[in-house]
This record gives sequence, structure tokens and C-alpha cells, in this order.
Amino acid sequence: MTRQSVVARRAEELLGSAVVATAPVAGGDVNTATRVKLSDGRSVLMKTHSHAPPGLFAAEARSLRMLDATGGLRVPEVLAVDEECLVLPWIESGKVTNEAASTLGGALARTHLAGAGESSYGADEDGWIGRLPMPNGRLASWPEFYATRRVLPYLRLARERGAVTEDETTAIEGLLSRLGELVPDEPPAVLHGDLWNGNVLWAADGRPAAIDPAAYVGHREVDLAMLALFGLPQLPRVLEAYQAVAPLADGFEDRFRVHQLFPLLVHACMFGGGYGARAAAAALSYR
Repeated sequence: MTRQSVVARRAEELLGSAVVATAPVAGGDVNTATRVKLSDGRSVLMKTHSHAPPGLFAAEARSLRMLDATGGLRVPEVLAVDEECLVLPWIESGKVTNEAASTLGGALARTHLAGAGESSYGADEDGWIGRLPMPNGRLASWPEFYATRRVLPYLRLARERGAVTEDETTAIEGLLSRLGELVPDEPPAVLHGDLWNGNVLWAADGRPAAIDPAAYVGHREVDLAMLALFGLPQLPRVLEAYQAVAPLADGFEDRFRVHQLFPLLVHACMFGGGYGARAAAAALSYR
């Protein structure tokens, strides 16, 4: 049986509707994505992984539901989930517009504000970031959480894999002791957690959606720093709309490099290359 046949059969079992057609979807380095057309007129996106780590899709489903509950960011509804797949509504992609960028900025701000009542950082269950486990054990201090849950686990793994040198490791560790003085104290925020350019879907209906989240409660500058790291289109307009809803502390753009350590080290672990050196350079820029 071909892979597409397996996908179609599983979609029919989970959704209770016959499959009319399937088509592979490009992109993504963790899961296989397939567009599935159903006899009831719906099109869905089915993400599959035949040897998925336990809890991979359940973690993404929790993240999507967590974000949806904020009433801010648009995220796909979870239609079905099991150990080997996740089924979501198909969202047609469109163009980046000024209006869509403003919509994204305001929606992200509202999502972040939804975490203000939280008393700690993290989440009740661990998650995944790309192909890597992501620890979410709750802590009362953001500097402690960011150091011990977001930077050090990936710094150690990158060192084991030869993606950072001893000197680069020392530079990054040196910055962690200064997090309390560099990062302003703010109420906790509900974060997308992996909000790089590729996880923003500029939908054809003009309402951008955020996909592939790794949600938890953290410092809101993390999401903004990741948007800036890989060059989100219309970022100035996104930030302007964000600030209109939830103003940021002065100098937030100068702090982006602090919170870019995490995604840079994740990339160093997964892809090697120059990401470890970039993380060290970011840390050294605050000397």
C-alpha cells in the first residue's frame, strides 16, 4: 500500500468522511504533510510521522488549543490527533499585505496579554521544538527558566555534537548570569514558542495564522525576537500594531539577541553550520 493510500485510509477513520484526493505538501523537516480533499467538501492538512516520538503530535495539539483559548492569534483547529498524525483544516495561503501585518501584530499582543494571570513560567507538560525535546518544567523566575529550560539544554547538546566550541560555550554561559539585569521583569505571557517566519501563514482571506507552535508561558520578547531572527516580512508594521495594543519596554529591539540564543542553539543542534557561532556572537555583543 502506498503512503498516500495509508494517509487516505487514516483520514477516513479519523474524520468519518471519504477521501476524494490527496496531494503532498512541500516544506517541513520533521513531519510529512499531505493535503486531503474529503467527499463532504472539506480540505484538510494531515501531518504524519510513522515513527513519531511519543507525544509529539499531542504536544502540538495542546499548543494549538492553548493559543486558541487566548482569543488572539489565529491558529488551525485540531480536527483529530493520535500518536502518528495530526489533522487540521486546510488554510489557503495568500499575500503579505500591510493590513495582514497589522492584524498579526495586534493578535500576537492579545495572545501575550492572556498570560498575565499566570504565576510561573513554563507549562504543565514538556513539549518539542523541531525534532528536539523541549523541557517546560515550571519556575517562578524568567531568568532561571530561560537559562535552565531554554538555553543550557541545547547548549550542552550542541557542545556534544560539536556545533559550538569551548570558547563559544563560555561566552554563552557568561551571559546567562546577567539575564536578570538585561531583561525587564514583566508579567508572564502565553507564547507561540516557535514563531519564526516559516510558521506565519499569510492566509488568502487576509487573516494570518500561526502554525506549528511549541506553546508555553514565558517572556513575550521571545516571540518577537524569533520573528526578527529570520526576517519576517513587514516586521516594522507588525511591531507597530503590537505596541498599539501592548506597549513594550524601551530598548526591546536591543534585547532581541538575548532571546535569540534559544532558537540559534536549537538550530545549532539540528543543523550545525554557523548557528553556534552566531549564538556566541549574540552573547558577546552584551559585554
